[in-house]
Amino acid sequence: MDQEGSVGVQVPSVTGRKGELARSDDTDTGQSKRDLDKDILCPICFQTMKDAFSTACGHSFCYMCIMTHLNNKKNCPCCGLYLTNTQVFPNFLLNKLLKKASTCQLVSSATPLEHFKLYLQEGAEVSVKELDSLLSLLADKKRKAEQEEAETNMEILLDFLHRLQQQKQEELNELQADLQFIREDVSSVEKQRQELLRARERYSVKLRMLLQGSSPNLVKGATASPSTGNAIAFPTKTEPGMAASVAVARKGDCKERVSSISFQKRDQRLGGSSDCISNLLGPVPSPSMAIAKKKRVLAQFEDLQECYLLKRRRMASSPRPRQLDPNSKKDKDSDDKNIGSAGLEDFQNVLNAFTRYSRLRVIAEVHQGDLFNSSNIVSSIEFDRDDKLFATAGVSRRIKIFEFSTVVNVPAEVHFPVVEMPTRSKLSSLSWNKYIKNQIASSDYEGIITVWDVNTRQSIMEYEEHEKRAWSVDFSRTDPSMLVSGSDDCKVKVWCTKQESSVLDIDMKANICCVKYNPGSSHFLAVGSADHHIHYYDLRNTVAPLHIFSGHRKAVSYVKFTSSTELASASTDSTLRLWDVAENTHIRTLKGHTNEKNFVGLSVNSDYIACGSETNEVCVYHKAISKPAAWHRFGSSDLEDSDDDSSHFISAVCWKSESPTMLAANSQGTIKVLVLAP
Repeated sequence: MDQEGSVGVQVPSVTGRKGELARSDDTDTGQSKRDLDKDILCPICFQTMKDAFSTACGHSFCYMCIMTHLNNKKNCPCCGLYLTNTQVFPNFLLNKLLKKASTCQLVSSATPLEHFKLYLQEGAEVSVKELDSLLSLLADKKRKAEQEEAETNMEILLDFLHRLQQQKQEELNELQADLQFIREDVSSVEKQRQELLRARERYSVKLRMLLQGSSPNLVKGATASPSTGNAIAFPTKTEPGMAASVAVARKGDCKERVSSISFQKRDQRLGGSSDCISNLLGPVPSPSMAIAKKKRVLAQFEDLQECYLLKRRRMASSPRPRQLDPNSKKDKDSDDKNIGSAGLEDFQNVLNAFTRYSRLRVIAEVHQGDLFNSSNIVSSIEFDRDDKLFATAGVSRRIKIFEFSTVVNVPAEVHFPVVEMPTRSKLSSLSWNKYIKNQIASSDYEGIITVWDVNTRQSIMEYEEHEKRAWSVDFSRTDPSMLVSGSDDCKVKVWCTKQESSVLDIDMKANICCVKYNPGSSHFLAVGSADHHIHYYDLRNTVAPLHIFSGHRKAVSYVKFTSSTELASASTDSTLRLWDVAENTHIRTLKGHTNEKNFVGLSVNSDYIACGSETNEVCVYHKAISKPAAWHRFGSSDLEDSDDDSSHFISAVCWKSESPTMLAANSQGTIKVLVLAP
């Protein structure tokens, strides 16, 4: 047992030494191979030598490498000895070694299949039995490979079909939900329309009978209002002319209209005076107007469809109000009806606003060209707190303030400003204080921010901290003492009219083109810059913006809030964009104007967005529609025709609060008062 154990102990020892010897041999072989590889490298190109040539000093090189070297220098690249073209000779032995090395390398890197092919090509003897065995093995391998490939292909196809089925099922579910919304709304609208037609019919018949005197007792009691359903009390006793006066007094309550064709047919049946009844009921919309509105809807059908579905889906997915009885189907149906009607009502408001106007009409013009200035670009135009005054500023180095009512109501060749304040530099932006009526702020090309008193025509405060041109200034709507500015020095500065220096400084690392306070809070600020982004800040913590809105492809020239949660932006990429600052999402992109290099103005109200174009046009968008709803080209005036100059562009626009009236100015210094019209 001890001997066997002894022998047993010796075996692994011997084996280990053999392993060590084997590893030593492998190491030597590997080292020899590396040395060989090193020897066959050309000292010039460091690649395996091709067509090896040796020099008189005993070094070998690629033929092309050594000849190229000797054409420039007459020495050996390795030892530096003098060498000419005649002292270089072919190295036949090395070339044979290189060929063998290349073959060995090819063989060593070959696959087993390539080895077998090489083996057969070299004429190896293989018996028929061995060939049959190989063929059988290859056939089995082929069948197995085909089976695995087929299974893999089926798995991939099945996975694709499952994913496609899931996607289409989700689309079908969404489409079915949309169809259900549409069915419910179609039913609701048809009922409302029938009620309106019946109410109008009843009201027109009663008015007809009242005027004809065919039913003198009709006026006793009360009739239902077609618009509200409330009782309308007629006098119980009429005197001559009383009926007509009562009918005229009730004219405002009859807001619904029926088509003129059906109205004329009823006139023929009842034999009354259609002119009299038409005067009492008010003008009936013409069929041509309805057709024109329908064409506008069809032209923007895709956008309107998206708007409708968005509002209905949003209402359907909104949290339901808490029910008294969660198991009550009646309460659930009532909630569904209320939610549906709310979504439909929201869309109807959009549709009504969109179809209400189709053009911009000029109602007044102001020509304020300055003979002493070759350039009359109006860079900013703003209404005051009460919309009674508006101020203009630009490269003429003057702030001019006009009285709006005078401009609109008093015809004149030239309208003179009621206040004019000269400035030291060209002006880029204006902002009225929305609480202190006589205060207005300006920014200029020297980087100076000035607060003016319009009554005294003097500056109250001047801030000179900006190092370059200041593009934008804005008063806070919630704190009348706070204003903000942005400049080409890449700085946003917050100012207080009670202090002589800035109270806050934000370094943006890019040129600032526009700044705007959120109308709901003086803590939130939107900044548009040359880095193509909109930075939304909370001024209580300016280390980093709350959010950065990306999407514009060029500098952001303007930012304006349509509400405390919705922001509009303009860029020199010829687009406007709407953003939700509460959800930090992009809502819509608006296109249709041209803006590639100039500041063309941007103004918003709750429904519409106005901007200029470098085609000398004003474009008005409904914020739910991506294409312009109306536009007006300067040079094609409603008041008088004038020559058009395509080199000019719109430079400033401003809405008059929530009215359909707006101001627009162009690079010639012409200001137009425009109003949205059907």
